[in-house]
Amino acid sequence: MREFDDDVLQCFLDNQLKLFPEKVAETPDEADEFLRDCMAVVVESVSAYFEEEGVDTEGATEEELLEAAEVFAVGNGRYLIVEG
Repeated sequence: MREFDDDVLQCFLDNQLKLFPEKVAETPDEADEFLRDCMAVVVESVSAYFEEEGVDTEGATEEELLEAAEVFAVGNGRYLIVEG
C-alpha cells in the first residue's frame, strides 16, 4: 500500500527535476518508494516544519522557503518536502 496519496505522487513526478539532475522515478509506485526511502514529509506549513527540524530560517520569508528546491507545492495548502 502506498504511503503518499495520488496528488503528492503526481506532484513529485511532475517536478522531480527541480531537485534532481535526472528522473529518479517514472511511475507513482516508484515515486512512493523513493519518497519513503528519503523520509519525505507532507506538511501544511513549511516554516513550521523547518523550525521544528532546527533549520535556521531567520530572515527568510515564507515565499523564499517555498522556492527551496526540496519543497514541492502539492496544492490544497499542502507541501511535499524531500530531503534529497
